[in-house]
Amino acid sequence: MTMSDSAQMEALPTILYAVADGIATVTFNRPEARNAFTFEMYERLVEICETVNADSAIRAVILTGAGGRAFAAGTDIAQFRAFSTPEDALGYEARIDRVLGALETCRAPTIAAIAGACTGGGAAIAGCCDLRIAASNARFGFPIARTLGNCLSMSNYARFAELLGIARLKELILTARLFEAQEALAIGLVSEVVAEPAGLMARAQELARLVAGHAPLTLQATKQALRRLRPAIPRDDGDRLILMCYMSDDFKEGMNAFLEKRAPVFSGLQP
Repeated sequence: MTMSDSAQMEALPTILYAVADGIATVTFNRPEARNAFTFEMYERLVEICETVNADSAIRAVILTGAGGRAFAAGTDIAQFRAFSTPEDALGYEARIDRVLGALETCRAPTIAAIAGACTGGGAAIAGCCDLRIAASNARFGFPIARTLGNCLSMSNYARFAELLGIARLKELILTARLFEAQEALAIGLVSEVVAEPAGLMARAQELARLVAGHAPLTLQATKQALRRLRPAIPRDDGDRLILMCYMSDDFKEGMNAFLEKRAPVFSGLQP
């Protein structure tokens, strides 16, 4: 690769957005980093949700990852390098909750078309979509117990307890393993598995056209009603748990080990 090629890659948008025939397609576009999210990408996703909300001609939204190897592999670990204060940790989880809230309240139905790794923040984004379909190579999980040693916010625990049930969520977090596509189908995490990854987007577009042809107010009312069934969680509930993890030496060790491509050695000592 020449230097000009490298510069061109850096200049490409990290999230692509296109609309055709009333269907918006959002593509996470960092395939070289398995579509790991930067903070700017999270903010761009919020902007896209606002754009969709302002355009009644958009009847469905497909979210997917470029490259076929990942939907999104969570937050780019390098983003955590600057974390040093409690405000950094609480601000990060507040950002994630705001982004996921924007996705959940998006006016149009959202469809996650998932191939490859769908982990951490990527799994959270997929979990907030209204419908999820997967390629046969998809893998889902929150492997935080064996990587960074951080935790989810209370809102995210609530989201995924609602989606998976408490027992399955415990299994997902405590074992830190990734669920394969067929297992995700069996537990209802996805509604279908596309046998050939190359056919994933065609199926997502077919599903989007189906949804887009239905009564939009019925779909909006259903989305809002089901969201209102979830118990409200005070904004600061769980802050102590976030700080216990993010301010610990284990979090620093997990981050350094990940970036150095080695296994972390956790102590379990609280800050």
